Amino acid sequence: MTRRSRGREVALQVLYQVEQNPGISAEEIRRFIERRLLEDRKLCEFTESLTAGVKEHQSALDAMISKVAENWRLDRMAAIDRNILRLGAYEMLHCPEVPAKVAINEALELAKRYSTAQSSRFVNGILDRVLQWQSQESDTEPVVNTEQTQSSEACPLIEPDSSSPEAAPDEPHGE
Repeated sequence: MTRRSRGREVALQVLYQVEQNPGISAEEIRRFIERRLLEDRKLCEFTESLTAGVKEHQSALDAMISKVAENWRLDRMAAIDRNILRLGAYEMLHCPEVPAKVAINEALELAKRYSTAQSSRFVNGILDRVLQWQSQESDTEPVVNTEQTQSSEACPLIEPDSSSPEAAPDEPHGE
C-alpha cells in the first residue's frame, strides 16, 4: 500500500467515525490520525486535509452524489460507501493534482477492502458519473472555486511511490 493510499484509508476511517459519533473532538481525531500513521508529519497533514476538505464541502459533495446517483438516496446508502464516495468526489473536484482516474481507483480499493462485494461496482458507477458531470461542467465553467486558495493546500503533495497509482494515472478504472 502506498503512503497516500494509507492516508486515504485513515481519512475514510475518520470520516466514518465522525459520521457515527459527531461529538468526537478534533483532538481525538488528530491523535487517532497520528497513531494510525505513526506520526509521519506529511502523511498526517495529507490525511487531515482530506478529512477537513470533505467536511468543508460535504453539503455540496452530498448534493453532487445525490444528483448522479439515480434511484439512490444518500441516506439509504451504506455509511462506508457514502464516505468513500465523498472522499473520491472531493479529490476529483477539489484536488487538481490528483488525476480523476487515480481518485476513482483509490475509492475502488477502499470499497473492496471495507465494504461489500458489490460496493466497488456501485462506487465506480457513481464516481464515473461525477467525472462525466465534471467534464460537462468544465466545458462551460470551472468546477473548482478558483477564489479558493486552499485547493493546492487542501491536498498537500507527498512524493508518490513508483508503484503508486499516482505514478500511473492512465490505468483503467472500470471493472
